Amino acid sequence: MQAPRVAFHTFGCKLNQYETEALASAFRSNGFHVVEEREDADVHVINTCTVTSRADHKARTLIRAVAQRRPDEPVIVTGCSAQTEAEALAALADNVVVVPQSEKARLLAAPAVLARALEAGESGVGALRTAVAAEVGRTGQADPFALVAGEYSFHTRAFLKIQDGCDCRCAYCRVPLARGDSVSLGLDEVLRRAVELEARGSREIVLTGVNVSAWKATGAGSGGGAGLSELLGRLLGATARVRFRITSLEPEAIDAELVAAVSHPRVCPHFHIPVQSGSDDVLLRMRRRYRVQKVRDDVRELRAARGDPFVAADILVGFPGETAEDHARTLDLVRELELAAVHVFPFSPRPGTAAAEMRPFVPERVRGERAREVAALGAGLGAAYGRRWTGRQVDVLLEAGASRRRKAGAAAVSSAETARGVSENYLKVEVHGIPADAAVPGRIARTEITAAGTVCSGNFIRFQA
Repeated sequence: MQAPRVAFHTFGCKLNQYETEALASAFRSNGFHVVEEREDADVHVINTCTVTSRADHKARTLIRAVAQRRPDEPVIVTGCSAQTEAEALAALADNVVVVPQSEKARLLAAPAVLARALEAGESGVGALRTAVAAEVGRTGQADPFALVAGEYSFHTRAFLKIQDGCDCRCAYCRVPLARGDSVSLGLDEVLRRAVELEARGSREIVLTGVNVSAWKATGAGSGGGAGLSELLGRLLGATARVRFRITSLEPEAIDAELVAAVSHPRVCPHFHIPVQSGSDDVLLRMRRRYRVQKVRDDVRELRAARGDPFVAADILVGFPGETAEDHARTLDLVRELELAAVHVFPFSPRPGTAAAEMRPFVPERVRGERAREVAALGAGLGAAYGRRWTGRQVDVLLEAGASRRRKAGAAAVSSAETARGVSENYLKVEVHGIPADAAVPGRIARTEITAAGTVCSGNFIRFQA
C-alpha cells in the first residue's frame, strides 16, 4: 500500500513554522509522506495566523479551496485563527476539522488514528473528528511545549521553542487572545533540548516564542527567576559549537546584561526588534512599553557590542490617529537606525483589541501609501547593508538544495556545486565552488562575500570543523 500523504500550509511567525515542523515530524513517524503544499494529499494541515486581517483572509481562502478540491479528505485547521474564529472556520466545509491553538499539541495523537483509518479504508474525516473530540475532551490544559520536531521537513536550522503567549496587551495585537499569557519552558528542559539538538548535528539553534524576551526560569532550582541573558549564558556553557539565533528582542527587555550575553561569538549578530513606530505619541497610544530614545539606545549598544550586526525592525503604519508628522518621524528613525531589513505592516483593526475602537482611522489608501514608502526605504537600506559586507568573510549555514553548476557552453556537469545558506548576520548567501561530494545541508562554510544584491555571492573557502 502506498504511504498516505500529508501536506502542510503555514501562515505567520517562526513559532508557527516550528510547530508545523513538530506536527510534520509526528506524521512522518506514523508512516505519512510529507508532500509539497500544492500537491494532492490524503490529509491537509493548515496552521493559521491572526496578526492581520489579511492573514485571516488568506487562510480562509486557502481552507475553502483545499476543502472543495478534496471533499472526502480531512482538512485540519489549527493555529491562532482557529482559536479566535473556530466556528466560522468550521463552517467553511464539512471536511474541515478545527483544533484551536490552545489544543494544538493534542494533534500529536492524530497521525496514528488517521493512519489506521486510511489503511482500513475508513473515512479519514470521521476518524479525525473522533480522535480530536477524545483528545480535546481530556482534562487539563494541553502542554504548549509538547510540540517537538524530531526531524525537520522544511528547515535546515533547528528551532527551540522556549516561550509562548504574551503578558503585554498592545492596543493593536490579537495574539494574547489566541495564545494566552506568557509561559516559559523550564530551564533544565531548555538546556536538555539544546544539548540534544547539538548531539544530533545541529549547527544553529533558533530560540523562538511569541515574546522570547519574556522567558523566565520557573520552578524549583530556577535561579531566582533568571531571564533571557542568564539563559543564554547557560546555553553557551552547556554546548560546545552550536550557534544561537534569537527570533526577536523587545526594546524594553534590552539591558546591559542582555547586551553582554549576545556579545558572545556563538550568538548570531542578528537582532529583530519590534519597533512599530518612530513617534512617541503613537507608541503611547499603541500601549508599547518604551519610547523612541530607548530604541536608539538599544541599537547603539548592540552595534557597540557586535560591530555591524544585522538589525531588523517591525514597523506598523497607519495606526489610528497617526499623522503625517508621525509617519515622517518613523521614516526618520528607520533611516537613522540604518536598518538591514524592515518588516512593514499597514494597520488593520482586529476584533477584540483596543485599537479596533480607536479613532480617527487613517484611510486605507493612506495606510497603503505609507507602507510602500517605508518598504522602499527599507529595501534601499538593506541593499546598503549587503554592500558593506562585500569583501568580508562570513560563516554560512548551508541549506538543502545544492545544485551542480554547468560550465558555460558545456553539456557535462562540473565537479563544483553551489548552495544557498544564511550567514551568522542573516545575509542570504550563494556559495560557489563547494566540493561535489560534500554533504551540504546543515554544514557551516567559511566564505567571502564577493557581490552584494538580493542574494549575496561568495566563493567557498573551507568547511568549519
